[in-house]
This record gives sequence, structure tokens and C-alpha cells, in this order.
Amino acid sequence: MTGDSVEKLTITDVTLREYGQNIPSAYLHIFTPEIRIKIALTLIEAGFTDIEILSCVHPKVAPAMNDGAIKKIAKGLGKSKGIQLITLVPNKAGYEHFLSAGLGPDGYDHTMGVFFSAVEAHNLANLGKPINETVREYTSILKDAAARGIRAVGYISAALGYISPKNKAVIRPPIDRVNDYIDLLFGLGLTAVTLSDLQGVADQKETREFFDALLNRRKGRDIERLGYHPHNIDGERAIANSKTVYDLGIRRFDSSLGGTGGCVTGAPGNQPTEGLMRYFHSLGIDTGIDEQKVLFLANIVQTELYSKVPLNRASSQHSALSNQQEGKNTE
Repeated sequence: MTGDSVEKLTITDVTLREYGQNIPSAYLHIFTPEIRIKIALTLIEAGFTDIEILSCVHPKVAPAMNDGAIKKIAKGLGKSKGIQLITLVPNKAGYEHFLSAGLGPDGYDHTMGVFFSAVEAHNLANLGKPINETVREYTSILKDAAARGIRAVGYISAALGYISPKNKAVIRPPIDRVNDYIDLLFGLGLTAVTLSDLQGVADQKETREFFDALLNRRKGRDIERLGYHPHNIDGERAIANSKTVYDLGIRRFDSSLGGTGGCVTGAPGNQPTEGLMRYFHSLGIDTGIDEQKVLFLANIVQTELYSKVPLNRASSQHSALSNQQEGKNTE
């Protein structure tokens, strides 16, 4: 399959949501709602149409996602016509928070993001329940969301594999299972489904083999609605994998400023937005994004946030696991 059939390219910046979930409570005076609003508005000004903003998780897991901050940021950004602001919802409690914070169509009109893992061991670690229970809960949530006119997108974590914490072996889900999950989510009305290499376990060859097999099974169905979200300890490797996926026809990519972020269940960072954008521009592809504005913002974020806030993912992971029984989880 070639990439010639689909022209539109979408880069979703996930800095505010993924980085934000890893901020320790002692540094919330630096990672304020005001600076988060400023970053979001600058991303919009630079040309981004899709931005992950918030996550409706318990503040014990992600202190920066407390109710006051969510409401202040939502109000500060308001409704942005033509801009998809994405807020993740991990479960029913998160969905109720999404509604009470006024993020539905009658309020600030955010797009809801739902997610689960393709690997049972990771879903248990991340969401505290088996995949089938997560799917059952989301099915109920999405039916209610559809009745309210709430847009939704989906994420399948560990689609390319998960490193077992017990024996360090890579557990790779069958491609047919991943394909079934994609069909399930589209069948529930989602507008896009993004596949995550949660821990950067696949190199270029393995990434090509996975997507080639998956897309061949799908025979081109919904390719324009499929996305790729590579975590990797090395941003350049993540971008190399995105090049491979792009060649196969995928046109939706997630990234973050400076490549920061990752998941509290131990995943490394993301591919850098500025590097991914530079790659596409080198091919003569018009992303609609102002490269200089993004580089300027990346430098500001590095100076004002990354250099001042040490992320404690180990602590965050412990909090996430300790709160599973309360249904207070994160991505």
C-alpha cells in the first residue's frame, strides 16, 4: 500500500495532556492553568487544529488535572471553532467529570478521548480491570455520549507490544485482535482511532511489518481515520518509525513539544513535534503549521517548564496502581 491515496495530514500535539499528567503536585505553581492556556493558544495560532488538552483522571494520579484547573483552562480557551480540543476519559467517573466540568457540546465542546490496551497485562496495570470490562464500560459511555452529541476519538495502547514487568519479555497482541478493536471503536461512532507503540518496542522493520499486515487486512478501510502515537526514549527513532508509517499511508500522528510526555505505566517520551513537523516540511508537505512559531514555543516550554520541573513517573505510577480499586486511573 502506498501513501498516495490520502492527502490530508494531521499532527496532534499532546504536550499539555501527556506532560501534564506527570507533573508532581509540588510544581503546580510553575505548571499553572495560565501557562497551559497560553501554550494551547500559541499552538492554535501556529496552525494546530487538534490538541490534547486535559484528562479527567483523579488528582491523586495527576495533580495538574484537578477540577479547578480543568474548569479554569476550559473557560480560558472557550469554544474554538474548527479546533478539536481533546480531553481523555478513562472510565465512568471520568465521564461524569467531563460532563460536570462543562466539556460537552452545551459547554466548551471538547472531543472525548477513550482508550484501552491491546495487551491484557497493560490494561490491568493502567486501568485496573480486564479489557472486556473496559470495553463494556466504554460501550455504555459512548452510547450516552452519542445521544448528547459528544464527539469521540479512541486510542489503542500497546498495539505494537508491551514489555512484561515480570520477565521483561515483549508481549505482542495478535494483529487480528488489534484490527477487531479498531472495528469495534469505529462501530461505536468514533471519528478516529490512534495506535500507540506504548514503550517504543518496535523498530522500523517491526513497525513496517505490523502496519503493512494491519492495513492489508483492512484493505484500505478507514485509513484516513487511523493514527500513530509512538512513545520512544529516542525522539529520532520515533520520527523514523513515523516516516515508515507515513510511507504506508497513515496521515495522522501524535507528538509533543521536545518529545516529552509518556504514560505513568512506565513508557518513555514522545516524538518531538518540531522534529516531526520539520520532516514533513522537508518533503514539501504543507502541514498548515508555522514552523518558526513551533520552534519558538518549544524553546519557551523548555526554558519555563522542562528545565524547572522534574517529572516523577515512578511516583505517578505508584499512585496510579494504588488507586485502581477506586477507579481513579490514568492513560
